[in-house]
Amino acid sequence: MDVSGSLTCVVVAVDGSEVSMEALKWALDNLKLSSSSSDSSFVVLHVQPSPSIAAGVSPGTIPFGGPSGVEVPAFAAAIEQHQKRITDAILEHARQIYADRSVNVKTQVVVGDPKDKICETVESLNADLLVLGSRAYGPIKR
Repeated sequence: MDVSGSLTCVVVAVDGSEVSMEALKWALDNLKLSSSSSDSSFVVLHVQPSPSIAAGVSPGTIPFGGPSGVEVPAFAAAIEQHQKRITDAILEHARQIYADRSVNVKTQVVVGDPKDKICETVESLNADLLVLGSRAYGPIKR
């Protein structure tokens, strides 16, 4: 069953890896959005880890000793700024891939655990299809 041409929302999750960018290229090259809906679009989705996931600690406490529970807002702010720079670079790479194509592409950034946030976003957008890259790990690497 060929559904290409009847798709109104295709989500492509990107994380900056080459395989995720190849998945974006594949989707743009091989999938056709519905021409009957003016708001049909590809959605380039990036899930930015929460600061605590990125740092491996709770960003509100001092990570390397000191009294527990002491707030260190500068630490959390530095992590957030760094993540924003990474996200901006990832979305710019994606933009370079879709910029010269005549398709409607939207970008969306959400914060949290990718496995949860990708599913939540696909559901909230009522997406027809989710495209992900694959590293093709074998059973030993998994």
